[in-house]
Amino acid sequence: MSHHFTPLPTDQVRALQAGGPDAHGRTPERQISDGTVGCRHCLQTIPKGQTCLLVAYTPFLTVQPYAETGPLFLCARPCAPAKPAQPLPGLLTSQSYILRGYDAEERIIYGTGEVTARRDFDARIEALFARDDVRFIDVRSAANNCFQCRIQRA
Repeated sequence: MSHHFTPLPTDQVRALQAGGPDAHGRTPERQISDGTVGCRHCLQTIPKGQTCLLVAYTPFLTVQPYAETGPLFLCARPCAPAKPAQPLPGLLTSQSYILRGYDAEERIIYGTGEVTARRDFDARIEALFARDDVRFIDVRSAANNCFQCRIQRA
């Protein structure tokens, strides 16, 4: 089954990069990257010493109990969105992540969340998308549960 990793929408990212409010109504915090954080728009690691933004973000369109909001990083300067054909985003440098399936109403499908080693992503993604009820998969940090990116059927 074919899939792609989806970056945050460019219009939302540009608004945040211009100083617009995050999910909590706050101005994005400016920080200097330590070289371990990744931009959720270009899906690459933000180089050490480069200015980045720390924002509260929710990747969901609906307001409901499963619509998690949390911290994530973005390049402070405009960056190009990741291309859908990218096999594994450069920001995914940890050894494992939580992959979790969601339904058409953006609700967690119980039993789909699993800590998955990077090397096992393809098999886990195929298993989740083999289910008719999985509309998309969110990738989250296994250590901190921060949203990384979304995986969609191609």
